[in-house]
Amino acid sequence: MNLFQSSFRPPAWLLAFSLAALVAGCGSDDDAAPVTTVPPVVDPVGAACTGGAACVTLASVGNYVILAMSGVTTTATSAITGHVGLNAAAVGMTGFSETLDASNQFSTSAQVTGRLYASDYAAPTPAELTMATATHATAAFLDASNKVLSGPAFTNVGAGNLTGLTLVPGVYEWSTGVSVDGGGTVTLNGTATDVWVFKSGDITMNSGATVTLMGGALPQNVFWRTSGVAALNTNANLKGIVLSDSSVTMADGATVDGRLIASTNVTLIHNTVTRPAP
Repeated sequence: MNLFQSSFRPPAWLLAFSLAALVAGCGSDDDAAPVTTVPPVVDPVGAACTGGAACVTLASVGNYVILAMSGVTTTATSAITGHVGLNAAAVGMTGFSETLDASNQFSTSAQVTGRLYASDYAAPTPAELTMATATHATAAFLDASNKVLSGPAFTNVGAGNLTGLTLVPGVYEWSTGVSVDGGGTVTLNGTATDVWVFKSGDITMNSGATVTLMGGALPQNVFWRTSGVAALNTNANLKGIVLSDSSVTMADGATVDGRLIASTNVTLIHNTVTRPAP
């Protein structure tokens, strides 16, 4: 199904969470501040978007560097800076050798500079995860989906192949997936208050592909909204916030400077994922 038709149809995870969203509230700019009740460990939240109304509103999603519904797994040691949230039982977090805190509200891991939260931990964790996933992630996905295209020249740029392109700030959309060739680069050139919103199908960063920021551009101002899978192959590097209506998969050595938000799983293999630095 093409999510970019003029009559927007909510994707699967939005429908699944509709009842929870009605109960918890629909989220707005007024609740954009982090809502985590438990004090953070080591600066785990990171920087927010600086582009004003052009930003996609994350609200409590911004408390996490990785947020998923079904599972967060790593095979081989990864390095994650920021909180990890899973709106499912902690058994869905595998490979982290986590240690449950005495409060039973979160766990820790040598691979994570921050905390790991699961829905079967003690209050207030379950309510916070429901708020982040059912309400705020849903609202963020819709916010990105509803951003108005910056102009005709921002449609189907490069026929979906971004290799070698330099993209100015704005709202882009594709009727297909987007990709960067192996060893290739896509450059985002703008200032520290400029925003990029990319709306596409699958995102594929082939081996060694890189997203480069120039002119002061910031990773917290880049939003990759995908109706499908975001796949980062070996040693690929992506900068920005991924909002996936499916999963995020990372191959050996791939890195992200941003956030990974998935409606199903986030799968890591010896990766580095770092929240935008404050």
